[in-house]
Amino acid sequence: MLGYRVPRPDEAMLISGGKYGMNGAPFRVVTGHGAFVLPFTRKTNFLTLAMCEAEVSETCVTRQGISLNVRAVIAFKVGNDQESIVNAGQRFLSDQDQMSTLTGRIFAGHLRSIIGSMTVEEIVTERQKLATEVLDGSKAEMAKIGLTVDSLQIQSIDDLGSGYIDAMAAPHNAAIQRQAQIAQAQANQASAEAQQQSQRAQAEYARQTAVVQAEYKAEVDRAQASSAQAGPLAEAQAQMEVLAARAELAKRQAELRERELVAEVIKPAEAEAEKVQILAKADAQRVTMQAEAAASHNRVALDRMLIEQLPQIVKEAAAGLAGSNLSVLNGAEGLSELAAGLVAQGLTILDSVKKGLNGEEAAAAGAVQASAGNDDAQ
Repeated sequence: MLGYRVPRPDEAMLISGGKYGMNGAPFRVVTGHGAFVLPFTRKTNFLTLAMCEAEVSETCVTRQGISLNVRAVIAFKVGNDQESIVNAGQRFLSDQDQMSTLTGRIFAGHLRSIIGSMTVEEIVTERQKLATEVLDGSKAEMAKIGLTVDSLQIQSIDDLGSGYIDAMAAPHNAAIQRQAQIAQAQANQASAEAQQQSQRAQAEYARQTAVVQAEYKAEVDRAQASSAQAGPLAEAQAQMEVLAARAELAKRQAELRERELVAEVIKPAEAEAEKVQILAKADAQRVTMQAEAAASHNRVALDRMLIEQLPQIVKEAAAGLAGSNLSVLNGAEGLSELAAGLVAQGLTILDSVKKGLNGEEAAAAGAVQASAGNDDAQ
């Protein structure tokens, strides 16, 4: 809009040409907002409110009469209040660079005044005190021209080659050097002790390692010796076990062969002997019966007698077989076969007796006939 002006955030707009300035000021101050400015009848100017900087390099004389060159940096700006802006505007609006020049001169004067009341030792060791006193001394004067100081930094202090500051620092340097030497000696001693401790530790470690290696080697040697002995011992043990197994096998084979001999030779022989005994006994009984039959001349009685004696014959045969320790191999079937065999033997014996009796009878008959023939011949 024509005639409407707005200042920047770090500026103050000064409008002159009217009679409405505050407290008799020749212009109106506008900050933070815009204002309508009548053309031709009003004039607008802008005053910076930004931070400014001034450097001071001043040769000062201390209370001891020693010359020092002091360099400092001052950070300042125009105050934010209406009065400060008016005071600064009246002094610096046409040449705002003059603010840094004037500020430097003001601080240079106060710096010479304050340093003149202090010793070199105080200036060197108490720089903050020096800066504070300079600020306090210049505050009122700076306020009159509308400026405020944010900070003052003492950058350097030089004795201009007189050597005073170096001499003043010499005892401290010597003490520091002594302390440094002592610290270095202590560090060297600690390092030497640490090195000796490390060497002792290494030697102890080497000794322990050698002991452990020796023990390990001895253990390995014992294990190898034991292993070397264990081979023949194990082989001998194995051979003994083989021999024992062979002996056990031979024993079992002998027992088996013994049982086979008993079953194949002894038992049949015993059975045959029993059979012979039974036949002999039966033959004796047959002779007795023949004698009895011959005495009675009764064939029917003889047959009856033979039949009655058959169970006894079978019983005797069974008793004989019972005493012969005969083994039955096929259970009930074998037992049945054995009983049938006994009966068959009894019948065989009975048959033999009958044949014998018939032969004897025939012989007797022949003898009778022969006798009769002899009698007839006679």
